[in-house]
Amino acid sequence: MKRASIIATMAWLMAVAATLQSCDNDDDYYYYHEYNHPTAIVTVKPNADNSSFYLQLDDTATLIPMNMRVSPFGRKEVRALVNYVPAYGPAGMEGSPVAVSWIDSVLTKPTATDLAAGNGAAYGDDPVEIVDSWETVAEDGYLTLRFRTRWAAGVTHRINLVHRADADTTYLLQLYHDAGADPDKGQVADDIVAFRLGEEFNRPDTAITLTLKWNSYSGPKTHTFKYRPRKD
Repeated sequence: MKRASIIATMAWLMAVAATLQSCDNDDDYYYYHEYNHPTAIVTVKPNADNSSFYLQLDDTATLIPMNMRVSPFGRKEVRALVNYVPAYGPAGMEGSPVAVSWIDSVLTKPTATDLAAGNGAAYGDDPVEIVDSWETVAEDGYLTLRFRTRWAAGVTHRINLVHRADADTTYLLQLYHDAGADPDKGQVADDIVAFRLGEEFNRPDTAITLTLKWNSYSGPKTHTFKYRPRKD
């Protein structure tokens, strides 16, 4: 993920002073501070010229940063982890006023083309785990996934999501992972990716069920998500 170059007043020095700890870390010493960890995952939505922006918290709630005028990511819409606290804003404003302590974009990309039998060869079929956490969510036009795999030093991973054509499952999505030359080497660690869902997922007027398939370390797995189509 790319660290955004916008830091609010009081939090940044404290945030970089301590490294976020993994849930699997067995270190006896853990230095907790409320600004160290993200409080939400949001969609960063700038207007056409990025003269203003807001944060979409979920399918209905919006956050208005009082201490930031423009998006640190330019005119591009991205998903991002954010740490924020409530703030005061003008009466009658749409959305909840907040002060952003820090914000950090996650890899945000469209779904990949379905190549049918050629998907595995094109996108990879190395194992990956989907982490059951609050970052793994289907909302606001995105399927956002926290995933876990082995990361060998100097090796670039590729991860893609394909809307598969399936007669029995209309909204079938399959995750493909290419771990490079040796997928069995490296340290186990997590990352987050957000996939922008195509227009076909946003045509219905009521909630739909998304089915996600992936190749895990213990074999094929599936999981379903309830998704409310995005209406801009």
